[in-house]
Amino acid sequence: MEEFRHQADRLALTLVNRGQVSADDFMLHEGGGVTLDEQGRKAVVVAWQERKQEELSHPLLEEPVALGLLPQLQARLLARTLRGDMEEYLPFLLR
Repeated sequence: MEEFRHQADRLALTLVNRGQVSADDFMLHEGGGVTLDEQGRKAVVVAWQERKQEELSHPLLEEPVALGLLPQLQARLLARTLRGDMEEYLPFLLR
């Protein structure tokens, strides 16, 4: 999953920079916990659903793949490597 961390970070920064999520969308709880309120959660989910539809070129397949399908595709490639069907695992690197 660390392979895709940059996607989550990018989405979070985009939402903040565009003003789609602000400090008002967070709730502070006893003990120091912080959560998003309903409006903030909805903004994140809607933005993620839209982002998942974007297509990126996969270096191994050399064809466009929807961002939402990348974790499953990479898991399958990892499984093939662990079974010995592939010589080495090719991580997905965004250029």
